[in-house]
Amino acid sequence: VWNAHVAETSDLDPAGRAALWRVLLALETAIRRAVEPAKMNLASLGNQVPHLHWHVIGRWPDDPHFPASVWSAPVRAVEPDRHRTRRRAVDAALPSIRDALSRDAAG
Repeated sequence: VWNAHVAETSDLDPAGRAALWRVLLALETAIRRAVEPAKMNLASLGNQVPHLHWHVIGRWPDDPHFPASVWSAPVRAVEPDRHRTRRRAVDAALPSIRDALSRDAAG
């Protein structure tokens, strides 16, 4: 949890920026290793309240929005069985993702 309240990544001092990128890259790497998405999306969003937060999203070609953003209109129907199977795999991978993040994001 980031304790300083900032609106933009550029508001962070150089050490804070380095720490943020270390965590983001460690999380992306852990997700890629654990669940093998076809693509990763990293986005800094949040327009209602000026605060900094990032979305780290694994993407697969069969997701309803791919290749557009997850906030775009869907381009295909959800395949419920495939979605449930992937969701179970992601849920099962969460402990290994947490372990890798704890290990690799430490400064």
